[in-house]
Amino acid sequence: MVQLLVWLPRVMQALLAALADIKLYSLIQRLEQPYITRWMYFCQLCSWFTWYCCTRTLTNTMETVLTTLALHYYPLPGSKMYSSSKYLTLVALAILVRPTALIVWLPLLGWHFWQEHDKLKLLLHHALPIGALTLGTSTVVDCILHGKWTPVQLNFLKFNVLHNVAEFYGSHPWHWYLTQGFPVVLGPHLPLFLHGCTLAPKKYRILLITVIWTVIVYSFLGHKEFRFIYPVVPLCMVFCGFSLASLKAWKRPAASALLVLNLILALYTGLVHQRGTLDVMSHLRQLCDITNPQPEILFLMPCHSTPFYSHMHCPIGMRFLQCPPDLTGSKSYVDEADLFFADPNGWLRTTYPNPASLPSHMVFFDVLEEEILKFLESNKYTRNMEVFHTHIPEGRVGRSIFVYERRL
Repeated sequence: MVQLLVWLPRVMQALLAALADIKLYSLIQRLEQPYITRWMYFCQLCSWFTWYCCTRTLTNTMETVLTTLALHYYPLPGSKMYSSSKYLTLVALAILVRPTALIVWLPLLGWHFWQEHDKLKLLLHHALPIGALTLGTSTVVDCILHGKWTPVQLNFLKFNVLHNVAEFYGSHPWHWYLTQGFPVVLGPHLPLFLHGCTLAPKKYRILLITVIWTVIVYSFLGHKEFRFIYPVVPLCMVFCGFSLASLKAWKRPAASALLVLNLILALYTGLVHQRGTLDVMSHLRQLCDITNPQPEILFLMPCHSTPFYSHMHCPIGMRFLQCPPDLTGSKSYVDEADLFFADPNGWLRTTYPNPASLPSHMVFFDVLEEEILKFLESNKYTRNMEVFHTHIPEGRVGRSIFVYERRL
């Protein structure tokens, strides 16, 4: 039953991603020759980053799915599936899921408004009613559940964009998306994308403008992640398809190389790289069968390294190092995770002055073991599990995860 609860959300997300892929194929099929459509779809199915993200229950993944579905009904020149109501509803849902979806859709919405002959009808009969209904419903639900006035989308933009609170979790230079983020996300598709930009018909120019606009806008935000630009990947695949379809003698070798390189990246990042934080939860789940005494688990890792109760589903005591952003503006603010890593032994002694209150299990990366080994030994902890995590350890993240159990 627990495995079903763990896997079912991923399966559902994968099915939604598959539906989005089909809709993208259907859109291009009605706009281009069959051979171009096939190569575009081949590029989409080959994308290692799509394989890596499409089953993950991230808001970015749902944003990408809804953006692709909306694109199917978007009024691209020549599209016979055009429906303002359908695509605007999907865009509104994408913005509710993740308000930054508005960044991707601003140029697309602006272009539609500019091209639309009956602009007043578009606003009064479609945009305003759909926007008011979706935003109003979302706000009512949020206020009921929070018990007070809570404009979630406004708070999201306020903290993540205007106040840039997300920068608390790390920042990168302005050029990061141009020099690292975008090239990594496209991977082996990058040469095809650049080549396809020179070949694609004029009607797809708005898609290219959207890609460039999105990358530029996100470059102004301090906190950057690969997944933030995931919604533009399907748009990029359209241009990759034109490139691959235009190749003659090199078409099959290029397609083979694209498939093999993406397959290697997808299999490694999806099945090997940083898998330890999921594997260790499967092992810890066995502690749910122990009731006397009730186990307690302390995760001494960078915050949010592992899943939590979503992978346990039993009333076992667990604690991880907290790292909430500072909402007070204090320059001296230090979160619990940083306090711990600044002095691990001191934090343990202060937090657990009474040895009887120590948890039964501690989970941490191998890079921490040497520093707290004396504390562990003096309190009768022994290592009973080692789980592989990554071939590329970095900073506080080690190659393996250790589980220590206290034996009294």
